Amino acid sequence: MRSIIPDERLAEIHLSNDEIARYSRHLIMPEVTLAGQRRLKAASVLCIGAGGLGSPIALYLAAAGIGRIGLVDFDIVDFSNLQRQILHGTRDVGRKKLKSARDRIRDINPNVRVDLHECFFNSSNALTITADYDIVIDGTDNFPTRYLSNDVCVFQKKPNIYGSIFRFDGQVTVFAPHLGGPCYRCLYPEPPPAGMVPTCAEGGVLGVLPGIIGMIQATEAVKLIIGAGEPLIGRLIQFDALKMTFREFKLRRDPKCPVCGLEPSITEPIDYDIFCGIPQAAEFERVLSDLPTIDVQALKARLDLQEPLVVLDVRETFEWDICHLPSSILIPLGELPSRMSELDSAAEIAILCKNGQRSAKALTLLREAGFGRIFNVTGGLQAWAEKVDPNFPTY
Repeated sequence: MRSIIPDERLAEIHLSNDEIARYSRHLIMPEVTLAGQRRLKAASVLCIGAGGLGSPIALYLAAAGIGRIGLVDFDIVDFSNLQRQILHGTRDVGRKKLKSARDRIRDINPNVRVDLHECFFNSSNALTITADYDIVIDGTDNFPTRYLSNDVCVFQKKPNIYGSIFRFDGQVTVFAPHLGGPCYRCLYPEPPPAGMVPTCAEGGVLGVLPGIIGMIQATEAVKLIIGAGEPLIGRLIQFDALKMTFREFKLRRDPKCPVCGLEPSITEPIDYDIFCGIPQAAEFERVLSDLPTIDVQALKARLDLQEPLVVLDVRETFEWDICHLPSSILIPLGELPSRMSELDSAAEIAILCKNGQRSAKALTLLREAGFGRIFNVTGGLQAWAEKVDPNFPTY
């Protein structure tokens, strides 16, 4: 394959003695050589997200000598990030992820220019942010951003290196219709219903998995830049860490695709929240907020007074093992319909989960079954840790 970096851009690109020493193991590879390393220095890559996938992507591209790396993120470093987001360390907790990432990248390779985009990647800024980069790498875990990054890359004829992770599974491909392959919409024409697919924060992820998937994404970027090998255009790699297996699937471009098809109907960014059902999810949350609630301070007061109150925890057993209130009972939400007989319909019941969402759904189930004295614990155990007991474990 040909490099995506045009030859004329190399005229002003030279390597210093320090860079020659730094990249010496590249320079002696016939697939890279001095010419390939100059292309890497001439290239620019935008990574959307500085988290689990963004960490190995940014670190390895910086070490490889990419001349300019852009990072898009708006979050701060949390303790729960450190299990997999190796851009950040313990001392970075509470810092902006972009500041932490910039310092780590500069330590890896001070020759790399790092551009920080501290914002939500959305329809109003996506075209502007991506315009000056050769490659876009999607390191996010939400559907609106995935569709948005796909669409702007199709509009601007840029490769979009896609990766996703969940628990022990990951997948990677390169969406590039201008190079003969499909786009994300060819594979997923419609997003799943809002809330149907859990995020890593909701379902968990093996700490090393984003390292594996992110490094594959970084590898694809390097290959596209130096013009070597066979990129994952029209091919999707699925990785199962439990079985330690890779499977390859052929992907075809959809001629009726609304973005990259023969007669595209979408030619500019749309409202991706509406497309992915986020307003519907917000409406659902509004309905849930109308349910009877009790805050964690009031719950604590009633428990201290030893008032007759059943505290029902509807999380999963493995979450219960991490932390739970001593006085609570456990019935996971999925088991609740078949185990309602274990509860007294005349009793007062305070229902809780991690953050108050599953417990609200449990409340609607119990109310439909005739339970009348039931309350949703607002904010769940996260609120308990923040407002009642700062020593309570969080996850």
